[in-house]
Order: sequence, then C-alpha cells, then structure tokens
Amino acid sequence: MHYEVTPELVTGNSLIDSEHRQLFAAVNDLMDACSRGEGRANIEKTVRFLNDYVAKHFRDEEDLQTRSKYPGYPAHKTFHDGYRRQLSEVAQNLLAEGATVKSLGNLNMVVGVLVSHIRTEDKRLAKHVKEQGK
Repeated sequence: MHYEVTPELVTGNSLIDSEHRQLFAAVNDLMDACSRGEGRANIEKTVRFLNDYVAKHFRDEEDLQTRSKYPGYPAHKTFHDGYRRQLSEVAQNLLAEGATVKSLGNLNMVVGVLVSHIRTEDKRLAKHVKEQGK
C-alpha cells in the first residue's frame, strides 16, 4: 500500500499537511525497501524516524491547539497519547520480528488509524486554527 496526502486528507494548514507528507514518505520508503528485499536494512532507521517524527508532529499539533484554544484539545491529546503507545508497540515488533507480513500489516493498520484521524480530527483542528486567525 502506498500512502499519500490526497485532496480528502489536505487540512489546509501548511505545517500539518507537510508533516503528514513526511510521515507518509517514511512509511512508503520502508514498504518500497521491503518490496526490493531491503526491508531489514531500513527498519531501524524508519522506526526511529517514525517514533521521533510522530512525537514532533503531535507536539506541533498540540501547540496549535493550545494557542488557538481548540475546544477538542483534551480528546485530541488523548488520541495522540494512545497513538504514540500503539506506534511504539508496532515499532518494537518490527525491530524484533523484522519486516514480516504480520509486522508490516500491523504498521499498515496503525497508519490506517492515522489516516482516519487526519480525515476527521486534523481537518477539524485546521479549520478551527484558520477561523481563529481571522
């Protein structure tokens, strides 16, 4: 599966959208490496990047939420905290098992959760931030 920020996932916030593109690119790079039989060589770098970058991205989003007094902040923060834990578990399994069908399937599942979150919650957040900027 190849991930991209399609028009339905564009939030309209340049920071959020650019960070989503970078997250998807990292997952796509790992999947591409696996299809070439080079997954093991890329797992550690990708896992480290995903954990670090998701943490950075969520901090950036949470900063936008607090600065704009986003009313959905508590629920959004709760999602972020749970997602970080879920991603960490999947990442640890990838490191332990390697690029198996199961571990890559788990990574795809976690990315799917993020796509769903972007489609609804991040778009709602970006709309609020834009409205507050007026």
